[in-house]
Amino acid sequence: MPAPAETQEIFDNERANWYADPRSAFDSWMAQQAFKASSADVYRAQWGLFLEWLSVKRTDLRTVDRLAIEQFVTQLDIRKPQRVRYLRLIERVLDHVRQIEMASTNPARFIAQDGEASWRDARENEPTGFLAHGERAALVSYLFSPLGDLSAGQRWRERRDRALVGAFLGGGVKTGEAAALTVSNYAWNQPWLIVEAANSALNRETRLAPFAIALLDHWISERKTARLLGDLLFPSAPSGRPMHKATMLRAVDAVIEAAGIADSRAARASPQTLRNTFAADLFESGTAPERVGQWLGFQQQISAHRLYRAWQNWTGEEIRERDLAQARESGQEESRGFE
Repeated sequence: MPAPAETQEIFDNERANWYADPRSAFDSWMAQQAFKASSADVYRAQWGLFLEWLSVKRTDLRTVDRLAIEQFVTQLDIRKPQRVRYLRLIERVLDHVRQIEMASTNPARFIAQDGEASWRDARENEPTGFLAHGERAALVSYLFSPLGDLSAGQRWRERRDRALVGAFLGGGVKTGEAAALTVSNYAWNQPWLIVEAANSALNRETRLAPFAIALLDHWISERKTARLLGDLLFPSAPSGRPMHKATMLRAVDAVIEAAGIADSRAARASPQTLRNTFAADLFESGTAPERVGQWLGFQQQISAHRLYRAWQNWTGEEIRERDLAQARESGQEESRGFE
């Protein structure tokens, strides 16, 4: 059994690894936990978002404090139970990193125990998010904009990311489904994408929007040119390994920002937002909720009707906000007329 000094040296080395490369250290820590693969993917995505937030705030695991963690959890555009899961993960990791028994030294635990903390203000069910018409149009326009002067590696990744956004926005797939899609799930220039499930009885086809078909065709062509290995439709590297959810989230965020719609939104435009917008576009065109639910992979019709009602409520809010904006603009014009 190691002597106390040797044990402390082991702890110090591990702690130093967390401070130097917290993403890789987290992966190593995850490998030692008894988590299901699906849960591990979620935790990696959550940890990745937290690290991105720390980078924006110009802090790290050594200096992060209660205020930074509370701000991170508060700004998450998710339901309160999901915020709790983020907080519990951060709390658990910081306990491990610091290797200190006293709970008072872990800033994440302070927040979890604070019954009046601002992060608890989230409603149990946040309104379902959609892209506004102008945002959707701007995003689709960007997806077909010139790639510019890119290296070969940058080019295929940009094509992949744009096609990935197309699959969310124009096909309604989920992140886990997108990660598992293979080249054979899509037929060139066809309006259907096969989405396979662990239970083959739950396999489905989703109808692709025309712009998504074009993006996937561009990507398939680029994928062949780049000679990427494996059969995954959206690999993360030339070797063909799958994309992690965190990588997908970063890719979507980059495309949303490049399209110029990130700053105008109060809430993050996540893959789920794009999936909801896929449904909204179909609802607006008159497609029955039951059919939309089939393409989204809902097992119960009530889920499709719940999403339909959320879209109706959201549309009503959009109309009210537009009318208010027009009224304010009209009032300003009248005021100028009296000057």
